[in-house]
Amino acid sequence: MTTSDPSADTGHENLDDLLNDHFAGKVVRKDLTKLVKEGANVPVYVLEYLLGTYCASRDEEVIADGLKTVKRVLAENYVRPDESEKVKSTIRERGRMKVIDKVTVKLNEKRDVYEALLSNLGTKGVEVGTQFVKQYEKLLAGGIWCIVTLSYFYEEGQKGSPFVIEELKPIQMPNVDLEAYFKGREGFTEDQWIDVLLRSTGMEPTNFETRVKWHLLARMVPLVENNYNVCELGPRGTGKSHIYKEISPNSILISGGKTSVANLFYNLSSRRVGLVGLWDVVAFDEVAGINFDDKDGVQIMKDYMASGSFARGRDSINASASMVFVGNINQSVDTLVKTSHLLAPFPEAMIDTAFFDRFHCYIPGWEIPKMRPEFFTNGYGFIVDYLAEVMRELRKRSFSDAISKYFRLGRDLNQRDTIAVKRTVSGLLKLLYPHEGYTKEAVARCLDYALESRRRVKEQLKKIGGMEFYDVHFSYTDIETSEEKFIGVPEQGGGSLIPDGALNPGVLHTVARGTSLLGLYRLETQVTSGGGGLKLSGLGSSASAKEGIKVGFDYFKANASRVSASLKPGEHDFHLHLVELHNSGPANALTLASFVALCSALLQRPVQSQLVVLGSMSLGGSIIPVESLAETLQVAFNSGAKRILLPMASVTDIPTIPGELFAKFQTSFYSDPADAVFKALGVN
Repeated sequence: MTTSDPSADTGHENLDDLLNDHFAGKVVRKDLTKLVKEGANVPVYVLEYLLGTYCASRDEEVIADGLKTVKRVLAENYVRPDESEKVKSTIRERGRMKVIDKVTVKLNEKRDVYEALLSNLGTKGVEVGTQFVKQYEKLLAGGIWCIVTLSYFYEEGQKGSPFVIEELKPIQMPNVDLEAYFKGREGFTEDQWIDVLLRSTGMEPTNFETRVKWHLLARMVPLVENNYNVCELGPRGTGKSHIYKEISPNSILISGGKTSVANLFYNLSSRRVGLVGLWDVVAFDEVAGINFDDKDGVQIMKDYMASGSFARGRDSINASASMVFVGNINQSVDTLVKTSHLLAPFPEAMIDTAFFDRFHCYIPGWEIPKMRPEFFTNGYGFIVDYLAEVMRELRKRSFSDAISKYFRLGRDLNQRDTIAVKRTVSGLLKLLYPHEGYTKEAVARCLDYALESRRRVKEQLKKIGGMEFYDVHFSYTDIETSEEKFIGVPEQGGGSLIPDGALNPGVLHTVARGTSLLGLYRLETQVTSGGGGLKLSGLGSSASAKEGIKVGFDYFKANASRVSASLKPGEHDFHLHLVELHNSGPANALTLASFVALCSALLQRPVQSQLVVLGSMSLGGSIIPVESLAETLQVAFNSGAKRILLPMASVTDIPTIPGELFAKFQTSFYSDPADAVFKALGVN
């Protein structure tokens, strides 16, 4: 991926000067954030709210004085959990005190009052005025950080807490001037602006390659785009959840995974909309642990992700929160690509093509390096609270028509793909060109990224759901030049499952249905002198798989002479080992494949290179056609097959195979089991 101006100077000093010239008072030195953050466990946006109030300057003296003030405010007003009793005592003795704490409110129906929990202070049941709850509804859904004036009033027999909230002010910026933001953006190149955005989240862009910068940028799209569904899986320590927890007061991170429909969507008893109606972004940390208390939780989530609305009771409720799913991949990506799919870390209840098809973007977290100290910036960036408010305002706009001005999307994109790509492009352009000063080249860069990130979703759907998701060859055409460009994904493939070159005699590959999915299997056969015995391994406890191979072995002993008069199965022992390459469970349609493998082993002749043997047979040698032929060929192609051996009985199913797929193979047909052996070994 190229950027707009490779020669642009994005050095520290130049960027610092530009930011202070164009956004005076809206930027802060990020090393100050780090400096204060180390001593106070508060979100970045809380710290930078204070730093923006007292340290938004280039004057070292002003910064030094402001830093002292911020430290004093934190020392005097920020409640450390281990000092909560001391703070409570101070409020009691003084009668009143300002504190900085996270406030969560719930309605006490028995007393008909709103009661607050101050997290660090550890006080429950603090009465809070209705006017604050009406003004700041997020107090009821997950809570928000606030500057609170607490007083103390106690009388004997009172039911509530003696603490009273007199004043409550959320830590967030007042309304922002978008026009000033747009005007300021015009003073930067695209490269410089990407660096500004990354710096604002605390990253040092000079330490990242261009492609990684775009991944970090994509993490911000849910903050500017309504109803945007994104997934990022990767190794631990790459900062996947940081931006949703620390950077914006408008997003909420659900840790631990356990949630309920009432909490997330709608509480029928209290008739209140859940998190999706009150936050701009709802992010799930550790997707492997997502667990709904309600059976219909995943279904409601699917409805919401598709349309931005959901039904509860008699009502249909609309909301605009974007959904983010982040989690860890514990295996290497190469292994997952070859043997499973890149959505495997999700819980079993969510491994559903209809659910995954709602993802607009899959960020490849494995391409982002693990965070190290030098990856965090000391330069200037936006006060994150200011940036968060700008991004919130940008949610009201849409740039999804930008593609149609210059490009036409390819024929393989269905309606869901088109919506996904348009939303990703819209989000990236809002971040990069909020003033709409984008060029055709800028739209093309965003479109490249959008098509790749949606195709990554589609490739996994193809592996899980088969031919229904065959159309993954994403492209776009330049309206002006009619030139078509195809977009791939770097990790796509997995061809090395079937290696190039000759295999050992007795080794072959087949595709069969396992427990529920089609998968690739390798049969490996060893021959020793003996009395016609068979030993099996790699089949686990599957009786049907063992039975299928034994049928093939019995046919082999009775009919080996039809292949070659020199074959004497009764004078040898055979060890047949099954390797399950796609984690698809034990297969039972291995009768014909085991017969071919046994003949190959005894003849000491290998099967043809990169061949997959398909079809099965009965004990009497009757050929059984291939089930789900098109999907079977797709699995074979994804696994690296170049040759296919098909039963004549499957010829009538060939019209169901897309021509583009069928043309990928050198295809041979067999009429009976002995013919299958000859064709597999390349004997005319």
